[in-house]
Amino acid sequence: MILAQVQQTVATVDSTVIKNSGLFKQIDPVGIGMALIGILVVFVALILLYFIFMNVSKVLNISIKRTLRKEGKEDEIKEDNSIPAEVNAAIAMAIHLLYSEAHDKESAVLTINKISRTYSPWSSKIYGLRQYPR
Repeated sequence: MILAQVQQTVATVDSTVIKNSGLFKQIDPVGIGMALIGILVVFVALILLYFIFMNVSKVLNISIKRTLRKEGKEDEIKEDNSIPAEVNAAIAMAIHLLYSEAHDKESAVLTINKISRTYSPWSSKIYGLRQYPR
């Protein structure tokens, strides 16, 4: 019973999609409208992200001021809590140099030691891949 309802729903959705796609193809046969809609959606999303990223620092400053007022430290509230761009660039470069140099300083000490016993199953002839009958 449930399977029949699911199949009926899928068939209804498929027929609706086919009908709507045919209608859209009649309205926009070349696809210029679809391209413009796609470009518009991307640019609106980019503009929205730009405004979000530009206002994050303001929201964080408001939050910091609110917590300082609750603690009674109103005299410590500064108007500009931002770090200059040059300082941010210097911090980013220092972190990059720190992580890029971590792999370059390796010791050249070899730890291969000769062992006294010479038998090893890796070099044993009895464990060969092919055994010939004698």
